[in-house]
Amino acid sequence: MATLRNTARDRKAALAIAAVCAVAVAGVAVSAPIHRVTHTVAEAPASLPAEAAAVPGAVVEAWSQEDTSAAFTPKPLPVDGVVAIPQGTGVIAVDPATGEVRWRYERRGMPLCSLSTSFGAVQAVFEGREGCGEVTSLAAQTGQYRATRAARNAESVAPVISNDSVGTVSPHWVELWRSDLVRTLEYGTNEVPQEPGMQPHEGCEITAALTRKGNVAVSERCPEDPETSHVRLMKAVPEDSRKPELSIEIDLKGQGHVVAISETHSAVYLESPSPRLYSFDAEGTLVGDRAVAPAPNDAQVEGRPAMYQYIADLPHHMSWFDGERLYLFDPETLEVAQVFEGAIGTGAAMAGRLLVPVADGIAVANWSTGEVERVIPVTRDSTGPVSLAVVGDTILEQRDIELVALRPA
Repeated sequence: MATLRNTARDRKAALAIAAVCAVAVAGVAVSAPIHRVTHTVAEAPASLPAEAAAVPGAVVEAWSQEDTSAAFTPKPLPVDGVVAIPQGTGVIAVDPATGEVRWRYERRGMPLCSLSTSFGAVQAVFEGREGCGEVTSLAAQTGQYRATRAARNAESVAPVISNDSVGTVSPHWVELWRSDLVRTLEYGTNEVPQEPGMQPHEGCEITAALTRKGNVAVSERCPEDPETSHVRLMKAVPEDSRKPELSIEIDLKGQGHVVAISETHSAVYLESPSPRLYSFDAEGTLVGDRAVAPAPNDAQVEGRPAMYQYIADLPHHMSWFDGERLYLFDPETLEVAQVFEGAIGTGAAMAGRLLVPVADGIAVANWSTGEVERVIPVTRDSTGPVSLAVVGDTILEQRDIELVALRPA
């Protein structure tokens, strides 16, 4: 057995080793992500404003905020009394009525890829060394940490959101997470698979992905038959997150993508050979078929794939903006219930009415009959799509990269 010694030479050697270790640890600490983070939490939790008693007759601009990040958000992101706004390499949460910043989170040197809200939290996805796979979940009312995750992902992603799941989609990869950011589903082409043969349709291009409850719908095109659109329905939480459990596969001749999803149904827009909206039930049976006007490319943002869609949930409908009109879908069958021509984005509910953005303002409509009762005048400098959200008596307008708050005049 070796004899323990305590000579002067041994002590000097030990001190030298300790010094080297200390320098190494310090180097790790300085380069660790936490040292690139600016994080300011709210002094007190945000309160939920009371619902508006009536739709205002006129509105004035209360505040506005620009977003210069790559995290394109097609619609405002209100959650639990705050509004989450992308900010280059981070996110701020502001008071919806005043625009006052309540909390902020920033990762210096790491561009924000995607921003979503679910589970009473804000999920910020950042670009790291392996794509947009650095995710932080922050409590909406305070900005306090909820969870983090880090994994390989695509370099450009869009959010996938429901009340039960949150995640991202890219042209070749979909993944969903629980509230603690533990992954529940991955689907697509895995560039670095842990085990081969887990994914059923590798090599295909994903055009859209939506989720609700335990249901996930993915539309994609595959190289062996590029003129066919494939709609795959699968479980949001399979037994093994790495191995999707597909329930239905629907093949449609032509180019199209999924535009709405319910717990049991999915709606698909097919642009060729002639524009149609289809609705399928949980068994893949066609239950709705409607000829529609062509959806212009204006509904998509230049340089971004069709997965960046203008969709929104309403109290009694799901909705999709195609670039020239707003479709309302029955929440169960996803058949078309109403069509609002002349819309310029997705709408929002306020005091029992549907607010629809139009060129000269905000149309106040009856969602049951489709009647437009009046228009609230709004002057805008932007010419692109506008999407709405309502928090209390504040109307939020997402105008491209600018978020504008309107309040009763």
